[in-house]
Amino acid sequence: MGVGPVGMRTSDSGRAAGTARSSRSHVRGGAARAPARTGAAAAAAARRRALRRRRLVGGVALLALVFVAVVSIRPVFQKAISELSLPLQYPSIIREQATTQHLDPALIAAVIYAETRFDARSSPAGAEGLMQIEPATAEFLAHRSGGAAFIASDLWHPGTNIAYGSYYLRYLLDEYHGTVWLALAAYNAGETNVDSWLARARTSGRPLSIASIPFPATRAYVQKVLSAQQDYRMTYARQLGYG
Repeated sequence: MGVGPVGMRTSDSGRAAGTARSSRSHVRGGAARAPARTGAAAAAAARRRALRRRRLVGGVALLALVFVAVVSIRPVFQKAISELSLPLQYPSIIREQATTQHLDPALIAAVIYAETRFDARSSPAGAEGLMQIEPATAEFLAHRSGGAAFIASDLWHPGTNIAYGSYYLRYLLDEYHGTVWLALAAYNAGETNVDSWLARARTSGRPLSIASIPFPATRAYVQKVLSAQQDYRMTYARQLGYG
């Protein structure tokens, strides 16, 4: 075995050199791999950012679609709610009768609403149709108007029923000098009762008012019709001929 120039044996010198080369090789390999790992991490982070952007854009687009859909269906939805809570049918007949009898069309609609909600029926008292006209009242109105002979089954025809009801409202308004709430009270409770209340009020010196109507059901009826009249004016202005 030989000895190197500084007293190191040749074999030891070879092993040291190999170790040094190996160390340099590892350093070079690590230095080469480090940028590769850094680049991969950056690429992954970029992909995650891109995914977040896509999700954000997709979420915004979805919200925009939902907003457009809500705005588009809102009128339909509101109309459906109105038709359920405040129905209106036969607006052309109502307008025609309002013109003929010099009535507010919203008042006719409100009476129909309070009586049947536009669902024609018979009452236990025998009143018929949309505006709940009793056959005896209809016969009286037919004779008074000089119209054709009254047929009870005609009250089931919407046009005929609304015509009788509108004529009756006009008659009652004339009887009570245009006082709408008195006409409505008579429509519900009858003229006899309203005349009796007015007479008692005159005797007592206290004027009759809506709040002092003796029949709770009639008082509630008058309030309901007057409230519904305002609602029909606002909700169905175009259909009832205000617009």
